[in-house]
Parts: sequence; C-alpha cells; structure tokens
Amino acid sequence: MTGGRGGATAGLAALCCGALTTLAAPIARADTGSSGAGVLPRTASANLDFSVTIGKLLFFRVGAAAYPTASAVQSSLVFQLTPAIPAVPTAPVVGNNQPVNWNGAEPSFAVSSAAQVLPVEVRSNAGTVSLQANATTPLSSGSATIPLSEILIASSDAGLPAPLVPAAGNGPSVAVTGTAYGNLVTVRAADWTFSYANSALRRAGSYAGLVTFTASTP
Repeated sequence: MTGGRGGATAGLAALCCGALTTLAAPIARADTGSSGAGVLPRTASANLDFSVTIGKLLFFRVGAAAYPTASAVQSSLVFQLTPAIPAVPTAPVVGNNQPVNWNGAEPSFAVSSAAQVLPVEVRSNAGTVSLQANATTPLSSGSATIPLSEILIASSDAGLPAPLVPAAGNGPSVAVTGTAYGNLVTVRAADWTFSYANSALRRAGSYAGLVTFTASTP
C-alpha cells in the first residue's frame, strides 16, 4: 500500500508539474516583446489630428487717428473758393459799397487749401485688399449740387492707390499691393492728397457732402 501511495504521489507530482508547465508557457510568450529567434516583432501606432485656425484681419483707416492708441475719428476736409477780379487780379473787399478797380471781365475763383493731406493705412492677412469710393451724399447747398467727382485724390504710395471718387454711386475698385507671403499679408501706409477740381463756376453757397471709402478682401 505504501508503494502504491508513493506511486500515486509521484504521479500526482508529475501531473502537477505538467500542468504548471502547460500554463506557464503562454504567459511567458505574452510577456516577451523580444524579436529574438522564433518570436515576431510587434508594433503599435496611433493617429492624432491637428487643426490650426487663423482668423481674418482687415484694418482700414482714412484720417489722423493715432492707431492703435486712439480711437478712429472721422476727418473733414474744407475747400474755400476765393473770387478775384481783373485787373491784377484783385480780391474784392468784403462789405457793402466797397470801391474796387474792376474792368468788368469774368472773375476767377481760386481754391485755397487746395492740397489737403490725410494719412491712410491698410493692414490685412486675408489676401488682396480692394478699395472703393462711394458717393454717399452729394455736395449740396440748398437745391444746388456739385458732383463728388470734383474731388480728386493722389497717393504717395503706388502700392496703396486712392480709388476714383465717382459723381454718384460706387466708383471702380483699386487693388492694394501685398507686402509679404505672396500678397497674402498687407501692411501699408500712405498719404492721400485731396484737391478740388474747380472745373466749372458754381452758384455761391456752402456745399457739404460725404464720401465713404470701403476696403474688402476675398
């Protein structure tokens, strides 16, 4: 009986050993990341999406605001036409019954403050910038009017041209030349010189009107 029990014990030990061997083998393979003989190399990958958003910027100023430390202020331009009569020419004296040496020829009207200058600035990161002038309110004095096309503008920088002021409605647009990244970014400043054409005699009066300048991008 003793021998039988010993044989059973030996057999049980062998069985247990065999079971332990069978269970341990796959655990060893799972924990091994080696690329040694008989074991395939393993790789892992993960995808990560990136998104960058750059907002559009368009800044346009016509006038003497001290950007960026002061708020924009609407500028006004005043042209004064002063009569002169022949001969010399002579400027008439204001008042009633004033003596003047005049031969009766047609008087002329010279424009004082003929060239008035305003600083202009354009900043953008949105591609080509277009500028356009709109004759918002005609030059009017009572029932008399002067077409706004009498207002002429010259720019100190060909890259920041001044749009043509139309007699009425919207005028043609002009393009501002970009300064960086293939014209995608624009940082330009110039002086626009305004003048009054004075192409015809007008009825006396104080004429007021409004031009709206608009900058736009694609």
